[in-house]
Amino acid sequence: MRPLLTGARSRFPLRAKTAAAATALAALTVFAGPVAHADAPSIPSFTNGYGLTQVSGATEVRSATDFTITVTSQQLSGQHKIRVFLPRDYAADPSKRWPVVYFLHGGGGTVDDAAAAPALRSDSAITVVPDGGLKGWYADWLMQNTAAGAANWETFHIDQVVPFIDANLRTIADKGHRAVTGVSMGGYGALHYAESHSDVFGHVASLSGGIDFGMPAVRGAVLATELNLTGAWCAVSTSSSSGTGQCTGYGPYVDSDAIFGSPYPVLNADHIWNEVNPAAPANLAKLAGVDVTLYTGNQGPIDNFTEIAAQNVKSGLDKLGYPSRLVDYGNGSALASTCDGGHNYGCWAPAVADYMSHLRGAFTTTS
Repeated sequence: MRPLLTGARSRFPLRAKTAAAATALAALTVFAGPVAHADAPSIPSFTNGYGLTQVSGATEVRSATDFTITVTSQQLSGQHKIRVFLPRDYAADPSKRWPVVYFLHGGGGTVDDAAAAPALRSDSAITVVPDGGLKGWYADWLMQNTAAGAANWETFHIDQVVPFIDANLRTIADKGHRAVTGVSMGGYGALHYAESHSDVFGHVASLSGGIDFGMPAVRGAVLATELNLTGAWCAVSTSSSSGTGQCTGYGPYVDSDAIFGSPYPVLNADHIWNEVNPAAPANLAKLAGVDVTLYTGNQGPIDNFTEIAAQNVKSGLDKLGYPSRLVDYGNGSALASTCDGGHNYGCWAPAVADYMSHLRGAFTTTS
């Protein structure tokens, strides 16, 4: 098709056409009113520090209370995201400070998996979702020269992200108002962090967590992620390919000893596994005064084992005389219509909702 008026002569002089266009534009302005321009939502300004440097231009703003910043750290290779959910009234009262809930995603997941648990968008607390890597296991890796590069995930979270958040947001920066929770791999991370850093976290919840490294099945789950055996203990969520029901992968293959060293109990070769095992009596003893909640179903090849692990931890806490909650929802029928008792957000979303409700009372008690 030829362009309009090409090869033809206009019947109107240029000046007349220009004047007519101006008149038409003025008329449109009278009837339509001024053109509206949507302003970008305003979010808090973050200052670099504690070893974290923001990546310019990489901030994702979904709303004034839901945004993601991207940072670099010498503790980790590459760039890493931190998603934040603020209470709706955060900006309304500049003098008010808030408790903080740290949510740790599962293996093969990302910070955006938090969207699958709507209760994390709380009006009673700030929620922070730091990147935990596809298979970071919330640990400072034994091997730092693998295809994954620098991998000091625990140092990144505890020594950098936590104080960075406290410095940049209006938090109540004490253990009584700081909770850590996570699913699957993140369930391990949450309980491990609460044990190793009981001065940082006063509340912890593990959902379908791999929380007993004394179990071969749990050690096997870690090895599967190191070897990128897709689907093993997969925290299926927004990071999954549509309709597959499987994780998209755990990143590059690394040595099976990369994170915690040798998993084999020969001549104490597995000493790191034993040292960080959340179910070990010495580690459970560190939870004195910490508010502990465990959630698990018992359906499928994964939560069949997480139920055993949760029961082992609960039994160990009972022997120590430490109060704790175990919510074993079995096949899920009593928890929610979306829950089949398996390893998925159909169960974890209502479990998170239950935990956030529990935290509102717990935070009030510790005020």
